[in-house]
Amino acid sequence: MGRFLAGVAAALLLVTGGFFIWRAQADRGTVIPALAATPAEAPMGLADLAGPPAASERTREEKRFARYDKDRNGAVAREEYLLARRKNFAKLDLNGDGRLGFEEYAVKAVAKFAAADKDKSGALGPAEFALTRVVRKSAPKCACKPAIRTPAAAPAAEDAPEEQ
Repeated sequence: MGRFLAGVAAALLLVTGGFFIWRAQADRGTVIPALAATPAEAPMGLADLAGPPAASERTREEKRFARYDKDRNGAVAREEYLLARRKNFAKLDLNGDGRLGFEEYAVKAVAKFAAADKDKSGALGPAEFALTRVVRKSAPKCACKPAIRTPAAAPAAEDAPEEQ
């Protein structure tokens, strides 16, 4: 039992000593040597790259500004700014009177209700209401194709055990 305790104590002393040595080396600073300059004639490898490639100069806001500036005069006029809203309003304004009534606004919901109301009772039961749920498209988690697995081939006639 005494040898066991002496072994544990020696192991703890070695770990403690290693920890102090490691801390002392960490306080000294970097131990990575400076890289020597490579000659211009040497072929360039992956390790010679200075950093990641530079990104495009245009920011997201600059791209959005360019999309809105239809006449490319460097300014977004009120009409240019509201153009997308006008197009969306025109899609909803079915009779073209410039006013959006409730029926025009809710035309998709009315059509969905009518399609789900199979018995034409004017009310949806639980089974009919389930038909109105929103079906969301989920993005694929992986762009790769799954591996096709083939069933294992049956053993050949020679390999099969003989029955007696």
